[in-house]
Amino acid sequence: MTYEYKVIPAPTRGQKAKGIKGPEGRFANTLESEMNRLGAEGWEYLRADTLPNEERSGLTGSNTSYRSVLVFRRAKAGDIAAFQPETLAAPKVAELPAPKDTPPETATNSEETNATVKTEDTLVLEEDDKTGPSAERDPDEGDSVEDVNVALKKRVETLEQSK
Repeated sequence: MTYEYKVIPAPTRGQKAKGIKGPEGRFANTLESEMNRLGAEGWEYLRADTLPNEERSGLTGSNTSYRSVLVFRRAKAGDIAAFQPETLAAPKVAELPAPKDTPPETATNSEETNATVKTEDTLVLEEDDKTGPSAERDPDEGDSVEDVNVALKKRVETLEQSK
């Protein structure tokens, strides 16, 4: 994530305010109001630093003084690292209803492979005759996409023939 920074001079004297007494209280109030103002703009307080500042003195001389600054930061607008993608839930597969013109017994008891949908979003093939290539399969093992497609095509054909 990339940030942009803002550096402001630390207050050197406190401002008077109602109910605040003493120079320490006024100074703390001034500091607090500056931090709250920048926080409302989205800036996060990072740290306070005291840094040397060299200034000219006279024609050829120089003086070094120290300045206190407050450092703030915020995430850059449009930063791709700040993007938090959201994972979507898997779609629920609903059980297909039996055709209205076919009685429920003939729709579920055919000699071909029947496909049923379980609540765990898995497709399980039930076979009346265990002669196909998946007859020796492990019951915990899922079917391949080709097996499922073939079974569904057979199921559609039998439903269309029974109409």
